Amino acid sequence: MKLIMTEQNKTKHRFSILVVDDEPANIDILLGILGPFYDVKVAPSGAIALKITQQFTPDLILLDIMMPGMDGFEVCRQLKSDKLLSRIPVIFVTALSQGENEEKGFELGAVDYITKPVSPSIALARVKTHTSLAHQMQTTENLVVARTEELTRSQQSAITMLATAGHYNDTDTGHHIWRMAAYSKCLAIASGWSYNDACLLAQAAPMHDTGKIGIPDSILKAPRRLTNSEMEVMRTHAQIGHKILSQCETPLFNLAAEIALCHHEKWNGTGYPEGLTGEEIPESARIVAIADVFDALTMQRPYKKAWTDDEAFAHLTNGAGDHFDPDLVDCFLSIKEEIIETKRYWNALEAEGSMISIGSLL
Repeated sequence: MKLIMTEQNKTKHRFSILVVDDEPANIDILLGILGPFYDVKVAPSGAIALKITQQFTPDLILLDIMMPGMDGFEVCRQLKSDKLLSRIPVIFVTALSQGENEEKGFELGAVDYITKPVSPSIALARVKTHTSLAHQMQTTENLVVARTEELTRSQQSAITMLATAGHYNDTDTGHHIWRMAAYSKCLAIASGWSYNDACLLAQAAPMHDTGKIGIPDSILKAPRRLTNSEMEVMRTHAQIGHKILSQCETPLFNLAAEIALCHHEKWNGTGYPEGLTGEEIPESARIVAIADVFDALTMQRPYKKAWTDDEAFAHLTNGAGDHFDPDLVDCFLSIKEEIIETKRYWNALEAEGSMISIGSLL
């Protein structure tokens, strides 16, 4: 027996069509043409069509133009102004002459016209073409979204690994890198950075000490004050981190490399590795320097007690204009309550033993 392939046989998915027309006879004609191949819903007016699309999103809309109350042009305009509905292909079905009306329809976002009286073969061909195109576009968009999400997860994993690597031999840092990144984000926003840029800074900040993986354990773990020659070696972690992070040419890793290189520079020019002064130091590094020192001071370590918040804030005040950017210190002090609340939040996570990833900062 010869198998006859129909539109329904060719695909497992039955596309949904919304037919909008105020004439029952026209609806019956289109139901007869499309019903065997598609799931068809109908609306006798533009207002009802818009209500239907709020509950059900069709794959395509066949829309009459000349209707009482709200005409097809207005229905199309409202559909295209709605972000969730704007991608639904709209085909006008009309007895109006082409020319100016057709141009207006395309300007409003329609994809095609079918003229009345409707030809079954033309109607099926047009509907098939545009449902297929819409399906292909949606499939492509879904793949792009999935790929973007995968890349985002991969990037966040790389950030977490590099940040952890920089402190791998420092067993007492706890959640330091995540807290200081959170403080950096707060300060960036308070000083005028956009939210998105501040989030980028929060992702870059934990990688500031990546270069420490290139420092010998005998120096990194020395239970004493380092000699001058050892300190010179320790200071190379800034260039090492910059070299590692510069291997990836993206805005995030460019920012991370900048911070790694410059977070030990001081406002008065006595820092390292370049001895930059004032605004020669990238603002990203000036922000991270404040956040890093504040968190280091308020942490308990084997060789020191944790400073109180007030003591740490006072240290930043005393260092303004020498170690730190004075304007950024003022800004940091202006958001004391936010900083303290952020500190409580991250300390609670650390006390619970929660696993932290870069996604927790965003």
